[in-house]
Amino acid sequence: MKEFYKQLLENNKKWVETSLAKDPNYFADLAKGQQPPLLWIGCSDSRVPANEIVGAKPGEVFVHRNIANMVVHSDMNMLSVLDYAVNVLKVKHVIVCGHYGCGGVKAAMGNMSVGIIDNWIRHIKDEYRLHDKYLNSIEDETERFNAFVEINAKEQVYNLAKTSIVQGAWKNGQDLMLHGWVYGLNSGFVTDLNVTISSNDELDSVYQLDL
Repeated sequence: MKEFYKQLLENNKKWVETSLAKDPNYFADLAKGQQPPLLWIGCSDSRVPANEIVGAKPGEVFVHRNIANMVVHSDMNMLSVLDYAVNVLKVKHVIVCGHYGCGGVKAAMGNMSVGIIDNWIRHIKDEYRLHDKYLNSIEDETERFNAFVEINAKEQVYNLAKTSIVQGAWKNGQDLMLHGWVYGLNSGFVTDLNVTISSNDELDSVYQLDL
């Protein structure tokens, strides 16, 4: 355990040396501030690193991660990140990226208790209830699992669009596009789910806030 910890520190030193060898001003420039064009909302899964997946450098992606890439309207952590990204950093794009093989989504499909996370994945179970006829019509378990991962990512994009933060930005004429992706752990490729929202006109009228 101690050796692993020591190796982390050594890895950091090597990374700094390599970065400075490429650009002596690398960290000095980063310290001046950030203007990322993208907010990434992804899963906490260690196999889904936001920057690496899209080939982005430090300073190019503002990141929020949680179990199963959820956008829960009572989650002050997520809302704080979203508000800062939209209203201060003025990001142009928000990507919700799920991934095939997501343990949170898988747990939501079953009945086994896995601890306090039961309360978190209940939100995912609500989504299954809304799409149960379609999902239950898929006989192959893996295909049904993959389909639910995609549905979950799409639903989170719509949850983003329903927030007063995003709708306020649109009302103020801010360029802001929301997207849904799914990442393939076994391929490295992302799948664009073709759910891109850029105004609240694309929402049901009950969700369109009069701001």
